[in-house]
Amino acid sequence: MKGEINKLIHEPSRLKLLVMLASSLDAAVPFTVIKDQLSLTAGNLSIQLKTLEEAGFISIQKEFVDNKPKTSVCITKDGKEGLFKYMSDLENLLGKVSRT
Repeated sequence: MKGEINKLIHEPSRLKLLVMLASSLDAAVPFTVIKDQLSLTAGNLSIQLKTLEEAGFISIQKEFVDNKPKTSVCITKDGKEGLFKYMSDLENLLGKVSRT
């Protein structure tokens, strides 16, 4: 089928994660905030983040704040472009469906 949907983004947890990052007012979103808002386990979130990072859709920053590790996540330019293309492809696919 022409206009295939990006399966990397289509996975529900990764889609929610990219939407959250793309719509955030903050450039970087803390790992704990993502975990809590998306109701994911730390392990599952880590796997999804690794997959998106390997695809170049997100960047992960690790630092220490008050001697405690802090992980934050940002969506990259490629991540935003990938999400917008996914949205367009999905709209084109669903636009073929008649409501009658």
